[in-house]
Amino acid sequence: MKDFAASENPAVQAQLDRLAALSLPQGRLGLEVIRELLAFLGDPQKRLPPVFHVAGTNGKGSTCAYLRSIMEAQGLTVHSAIKPHLVRYNERIRIAGKLVSDEELASLLKEVLDIGEGLGPSFFEVTTAATFLAFARHPADACVIEVGLGGRFDATNVMEQPAACGIATLGIDHEAFLLVPEEGVPTEPMVRIAFEKSGIARAGSPLVTQSYAGPLEAEIGRIAGLAGAPLFRRDHEWSAQVGDTIEYSDSRGTLSLPLPQLPGKHQGDNAALAVAMIRHQDKVEVSAEAMAEGIRSARWPARLQLLAQGPLTALTPNREVWLDGGHNADAGLAIGRHFAGQRLHLIIGMLANRYPQTIIDPLEGKLASVTAVPIDGSDSHGEAAYGGRANWAPDVATALQSLPNDGLPVLIAGSLYLAGKVLAANDEIPD
Repeated sequence: MKDFAASENPAVQAQLDRLAALSLPQGRLGLEVIRELLAFLGDPQKRLPPVFHVAGTNGKGSTCAYLRSIMEAQGLTVHSAIKPHLVRYNERIRIAGKLVSDEELASLLKEVLDIGEGLGPSFFEVTTAATFLAFARHPADACVIEVGLGGRFDATNVMEQPAACGIATLGIDHEAFLLVPEEGVPTEPMVRIAFEKSGIARAGSPLVTQSYAGPLEAEIGRIAGLAGAPLFRRDHEWSAQVGDTIEYSDSRGTLSLPLPQLPGKHQGDNAALAVAMIRHQDKVEVSAEAMAEGIRSARWPARLQLLAQGPLTALTPNREVWLDGGHNADAGLAIGRHFAGQRLHLIIGMLANRYPQTIIDPLEGKLASVTAVPIDGSDSHGEAAYGGRANWAPDVATALQSLPNDGLPVLIAGSLYLAGKVLAANDEIPD
């Protein structure tokens, strides 16, 4: 699947067109090409500020948002790299707290694409190389880098000794890549996922994890041991109880921290992982006060986001309109927990390689209506994929206008690609 990008800046668009022409050669997995590309660029990954590297199936982006917000609350300068972008490709590269400018982005992409022309790099390898190049050229106190796909073979997995590595929630996702049969790797799907994600472990770098079922925890422990990574597991080396506050504890003591502004109990869990990563490394000093302020002030678009008044929400006045980019079973369960005991309308659009029931089933019994929509510009499910469970509309605007005037909230969900289009249509472009 291609990652889609467009820009109103002609210089950026020229490079995005080159980027869009790249694809991952069939069957090629590994870090050889990204390492060679980075070597041609002078190995910028070896000149980064202290790196916080985060993998996981769900929650890794939110964990990155808390890490950045906490360190910025301390007064530190932080670079951050997230994926995918929602509206503008620039969202992938945040330099010292600000999205990379169009001028610098066009220059970075051109430099990497030109120098890597004979290597046949992928979209993700070029993006990663451009990110590392930007981060190496601008001074900062720390970098927060989100893993894109898996961990072991993700293009970001070339740092030699991050300040800390973290693994968020685990679940089945990206099966076509992460469950490809291979000699010498676990065959049980969830254990294989744990194996792939824990591939970010590095000798001497703390590996901080959430709590998992026994076989997954054992596999992560095995990989951490082979890598020589000190392991800090939730409910073992650290703990966090999420209620009206986050009651956090580790060998250094206890903290009582506020809940995030981001909705959902799982956001307290993600914030706790960020705190544990900071507490178990020694490259960056952060106070308890900054942790509390960072958790309170963190923002992360399209994750149970209540949309503001805008052109799109004006089409269905006097009701809440929520947006979530979750697209797998774990995300569906988190959405279901958030809307427990509440009736709502669902507008859903999903890529063709996703499963609508993972979002619809956890909301069973809560749904006043379901309306499915295509995702313009993406290979998305058509009406038939919903098996008569949903009405069909040509776009989100039409779906909103067709809802009864009953005041019930609306959830738009199923894809980060759809979420990006909704944010753009409602004039809520991430900055």
